[in-house]
Order: sequence, then structure tokens, then C-alpha cells
Amino acid sequence: MRPILLQGHERSLTQIKYNREGDLLFTCSKDHIINVWYTHNGERLGTYNGHNGTVWSVDVDSQSEFMVSGSADNELRLWQVKTGKCLFIWEFPTAVKRVAFSEDDSQVVLVTEQRMGFQGAIRVMNINRQDPTNQSEEPASFFNPPGSKATVATFAHTPNLILTGHESGKVALWDAKTGDEINSNERAHSDVITDLQLSPDRSYFATSSKDKSARLHDTRTLRVLKTYTTETPLNSAAIAPLKPYILLGGGQEAMSVTTTSLRQGKFETRFWHKVFEEEVGRVKGHFGPINTIAIHPSGRSYASGGEDGFVRVHHFDDSYFRAKPFGDIGEVED
Repeated sequence: MRPILLQGHERSLTQIKYNREGDLLFTCSKDHIINVWYTHNGERLGTYNGHNGTVWSVDVDSQSEFMVSGSADNELRLWQVKTGKCLFIWEFPTAVKRVAFSEDDSQVVLVTEQRMGFQGAIRVMNINRQDPTNQSEEPASFFNPPGSKATVATFAHTPNLILTGHESGKVALWDAKTGDEINSNERAHSDVITDLQLSPDRSYFATSSKDKSARLHDTRTLRVLKTYTTETPLNSAAIAPLKPYILLGGGQEAMSVTTTSLRQGKFETRFWHKVFEEEVGRVKGHFGPINTIAIHPSGRSYASGGEDGFVRVHHFDDSYFRAKPFGDIGEVED
């Protein structure tokens, strides 16, 4: 499994995202740039220039027509995927830390940072797809989650519910229209939730945390289904289609790395068996912590973005699909 190395960023990666077909990979970084790549050969298709700060988050709609990005320059931008043109800019009082499209592509949920007297906020913006350069400046809904600030958010299993992960380690479900908290699990994690990725049918989701563990949760009840405990802070967790695995990435913070060898820095992607909560393999490669992991929608390849500024795309070998570490039990039915 030889990785394709994507060298298009000068600083550390913040998020990577496949489009629905999986032929394109969007990457954003602290160098203010968003890149898009062909996933089959790693060729760079283009860049989206315009942000004046770290681009924290990016998401693409199901038709690969529009892309949204949130940045430390306090902007949410709407882009046309095929031309690289910026269609609209929303401005906010603080940095936009996380963005996500709704399932029907008609709305975007975003998390803004708690800073300079402004509370952390969740906003839902309506996206006008017919006339994309003419968008409403006002959010369709806006609320400040009380207590610990939200770090990640996405639309849950039904269109009017928003799922959030928080700095304290709690996960919560909110009514998108009223901002009321519908359900929460205060002890989902014991430290900051760094990533939240849904299963393809949105019925369960994976979270990673600085508390060195990743977990699977039921989307409706927020009950913890499985726990994967490692010995390093985790930055990302992704659920693999086709095979019963969950991929975890992380590593010691850059400042505490210099005192340890590469092996101890633990800059590997870890493969855990989703059902049996056992680690089944690792893939080495990055020279710094892994900040973000994404899996091809078909489950045939995955990509990781690191603190080292590289994105590594791995196409799985046949042996990955043949391997059954626990025999036939726990395997996914085709």
C-alpha cells in the first residue's frame, strides 16, 4: 500500500474531506489555502484563494457543485467547486471553527469561536442554490449553547437536529430552529472532542478526543456504544465503509515531541475493529501528529492530513479486503 503524497500546503492540515463520489479530495490548512485533488492519482486540480487566516474547516455538497469553508479571518465562504470562484462571504464576530452541509444541501451549520466577549455560537445558514451569489446575511437560526463551548457540529439523522461535541467532552443534540437542547451526554469524553464523523446512514457517529480515546455513539440516544482507548491524544476518528474498522489519528503535541523518538511520537493511523474494540493494525508515515482523517465513501482508500503539511492518500491492497482478523464474525455483509 504505497501512499500518494500530496504536497500542496506549507503549514499543518486542519481538515480533509472527500466529495460524495470520492473522486475529489478537499484539503484546508493553516496556510490560508484550500486545495482540491484527484484522489486516484494525487494530481492537484486547483486551489481556492481568498481567506486571510487559517482555514479551519471545509465541506462540499452532495453534487460537488458548492463548497463552504470556515476560517480564522471570521468568514464563512461559499465557493463554486469547478471554477474556484468565491460566490459569497458571510462575516462573523469571531473565527469559524467548523462547517457542515445538511443532507439535502439546503443549509450549512457552523460553529463560531468563543472570543473577545463573544460567546461560542451555533448558526444555521440557508443556502440559495438557484442564485448562489445572492445569499441571506441573516442566519436561519442562531443560538449560544450554554456551558462548555462547542468545538464540532453537524446535522444529525433528521434535518432539524444538530449534533455537537464540546470542549468539556460532552455531546449534545439541539433543535435547529429553537436552539433547545434535546438530549446530551455530559460524560461522552473527559476532555476536548476534536472530531465527530457520522456513519453513512447517520445512525451512529464516531468522536475522537484529547482524553486519548475515541468512541462510537448512537445518534438518537447519544449512548456510548464502543470505546477505543489509545495512549496518545487523538485528533480524528473516521468510520470505514465495507470493513468493520474505525481509523484513529493523533499524536503528542508538537512541543512535547522533540524529547521522544519517532516511534514514541506515535504518528500512525491506527485501525481498530469497530465491534471488538481491538487494534488490528497501524500505518506509519507522518512526521508530526495526524490532524485529520477521511475515508473514501466506497471504503477503498483513505487519506490523512498531518501537522507536517502533507496529505497522504492510501489505496487499500487486496489483502486489506481479504483479511478477517476475527474470522467471519463481525464482518460487514455485502
